[in-house]
Parts: sequence; structure tokens; C-alpha cells
Amino acid sequence: VLMFILQELINRHLITMAQIDQSENPGVPSEVDSYHSLFPLEPVPPPNRMQKTSNFSYITSCYKAVNSKDDLPYCLRRIHALVFSYDFHAGAETMFSRHFNDPTADSYFTKRKWGQHEPPPPRQHAGLLPESLIWAYIVQLSSALRTVHTAGLACRVMDPSKILITGKTRLRVNCVGVFDVLTFDNSQTNHLALMPQYQQADLISLGKVVLALACNSLAGIQRENLQKAMELVSINYSSDLKNLILYLLTEQSRLRSVNDIMPMIGARFYTQLDASQMRNDVIEEDLAKEVQNGRLFRLLAKLGTINERPEFQKDPSWSETGDRYLLKLFRDHLFHQVTEAGTPWIDLSHIVSCLNKLDAGVPEKISLVSRDEKSVLVVTYSDLKRCFDSTFQELQGAATGPL
Repeated sequence: VLMFILQELINRHLITMAQIDQSENPGVPSEVDSYHSLFPLEPVPPPNRMQKTSNFSYITSCYKAVNSKDDLPYCLRRIHALVFSYDFHAGAETMFSRHFNDPTADSYFTKRKWGQHEPPPPRQHAGLLPESLIWAYIVQLSSALRTVHTAGLACRVMDPSKILITGKTRLRVNCVGVFDVLTFDNSQTNHLALMPQYQQADLISLGKVVLALACNSLAGIQRENLQKAMELVSINYSSDLKNLILYLLTEQSRLRSVNDIMPMIGARFYTQLDASQMRNDVIEEDLAKEVQNGRLFRLLAKLGTINERPEFQKDPSWSETGDRYLLKLFRDHLFHQVTEAGTPWIDLSHIVSCLNKLDAGVPEKISLVSRDEKSVLVVTYSDLKRCFDSTFQELQGAATGPL
């Protein structure tokens, strides 16, 4: 699990740092307002082939961009007239691309020609998703709707093409708020009057998403295939899942609430909670290691600002004298030791151990040898730490002081 998380984090970092060659992509703007370094997250169609999307009925495009104010990456959703800015989640893919991108998955719902036999229905782990995964999605999507509805708002984009998946099962709802802007009517006096209607539509959309996942096919949510789709659910999944789908898709005499499906989720909620806590434990253990790595990096960064500095306050010999000379010899002790045969001696554990002793300022003695091997200086790590701290403070004071 840990190796998977580390690799995932590395991949996210690489995606976050990705850039394009502006000369080869003249259609991508170099800047949009306070955003720069735009990188397409979706294929950019030629200007003469741009088509309206089925969700928003407008031409849209999507980019990763860096905000010049906080230097953080964001996702820009452009409705070719407006630009919406969202949190950027590197490596995310849509639910549609992960689960509904196989055209053969719709074959069970495809109409047969005369004389053709109907194929056997797909089964769990043999064409259908495991029920535990579907419930993991239900818990997250219903939680998202509960948050939005509690605020008196509606999601309005509960669609597989607008649900993002990061990692194995983490879901996020994308493009929230777009419809509210596109359909805004300034002539209305009460803009929240239609929210109950939109919230009911959210629940129906959730039901369609769950049914599509249970059938592993978007064809299953088409009106003419609903009966066949529900039969597939009855054969392969629990009655709780079937009842949840029926509740969400069936017209009710009263207004429904996302809280109504909580009894159907039942103890499965605790399964998701336990999985989340276990993942947090793994991440926390790894974070503890990274905290140590960050501490050692800061030591090396400070040491790098001191060693071999060509000049300080018009003194070209500054880095070769006094406390700085000791730190230069310590840098050689860390990185430039050789074996008796004269070959480089590289031991990462030696480097880490010495840096930890420097940071702690332990009383242990260390022998520092000059490059010409004519002098040996015996000092303690506490002496080195004093030299290190005072020298860096001297540099920092000059950097922040008056010019």
C-alpha cells in the first residue's frame, strides 16, 4: 500500500509540473487573467471542429494553470465565454473514462437482430463491478450531496463525465456551480425558489449513476432498458442496493432527502470509515519520514548558501576563513571522502547520521581533515552547530537588512 501511495504521489507531482511547448500549441493562451503556464487536460480540437458538450450545451475546454498570486496549480474550465477555476487534482480521471469507456460493455443491452441469441447476463467479478466498490462510491457521492443540500444548494452535475476519481476509489464532483451561472435569470426575485426541484433532480441523477455502475454500462439507464437493468441488479447484487436504486429513480409523493438512503447504506458506512482510517494511518507514518527528510533538506540548503560563497560584504575570502572554513571541511567530510584506493566513498547512512548529529548539536567529537591533508581539526558537533547557526544568521541578516 505504501509503495502504491508513494508512486501515486510522484506521478501527481510530475503531472503538476507538466508544461507544453508554446510554439507548438499556438491555440493555448500563455496567460489568462492571473493564471499562467496553461496545460490542456483534455484534447484541444481544431477551431473549425469545436463541438458543444452534451452537459452544458456550450463549447468547453479544460486546462491546468498556475495562479501567479499563490503559485498553486488550478483546474480552469472554460465555457467559451467564461472561465471557472477549481482545485487541481493531478492524475484524476473521470468516472466515465475509468468505468464506461469500453463499448463492448453495452452489448447486453444492444437490440438483437432476428435470429440472434441473447448473451448470458454479466456477473460480479466477470464483467460487473464488485458491490463493495459501488457502495464506496455511494457513500462518497451521497456525502457530497448531503453537504451541498444542507447548504440550501444543488449539485446539478451528478454525471459520470463530471465525477473525478483519484487513486483507487476517491471521488470528487467536478464543475459544480457551472449550471447556476449559465442558467442565471436576473429577472427572478427569488433565485433559490427552484432549489428543491434541483435537489430532487440530484437524487435522480445519483440513482442513474449507481444503476450505470451496477450494470457497468450507461446503456442500462436508458428508459427502454430500465427493466432489464433492474433484473441484472436483482440477480447480482443485494436487495439493499436494488432498493436504493428504486428509491432514487421512482417518483415519490413527498420531497425526498439524501438522508433517506442512510438506512440502506447501514453498516457499510463503517466499512468505508475503517478503510479511510487505515489509509490515514499509512499516510501519517509516511509523513513522519518525510518530516525528517524536510528537516535534513533545510540543513543542506542552509549549508549550500554558506559553502563556496564567492564573496560576502566585499570579502572574497569570507567562505574560506573562520567558522566558514570549519563548515567547508564538514561539507567535505559529508560528501567528498575517498577510500584508501582513492575512489569515492559514498554512504548515505553516513550523510544522514552526520546531519542529524549537527542538527542536534551533540557533544561527540569529529575529525575534519584539510584537502591537502596537512592539518586535522578536532571539533564537536555542538561547535559546528554554533558555527552553522551564527554564520547563517549573519547571511540572513545581511539579506533582510537595509541595502
